[in-house]
Amino acid sequence: MTLQTPEDTAKTPAAPAAPADSGGFAAATVEELRKVVWPSRQQLFSESVAVILMVSLSAAAIAAVDRFFGWGSTQIFR
Repeated sequence: MTLQTPEDTAKTPAAPAAPADSGGFAAATVEELRKVVWPSRQQLFSESVAVILMVSLSAAAIAAVDRFFGWGSTQIFR
């Protein structure tokens, strides 16, 4: 077992290196965007429909539970 000195615990990781080209932030951003694997139009549509459907079902379930507990509280606290 090794003991850490205060100097060891105070060390912080080095900052990330600057982009290789001298174009700056915009050039680095464009370079990173070229690496992105973009979804096809069909995949984008089907996943969007799935997200909208799940959000709608979740909202309906929460509304149903809310109405049930609202009804129950009116029955108890008349």
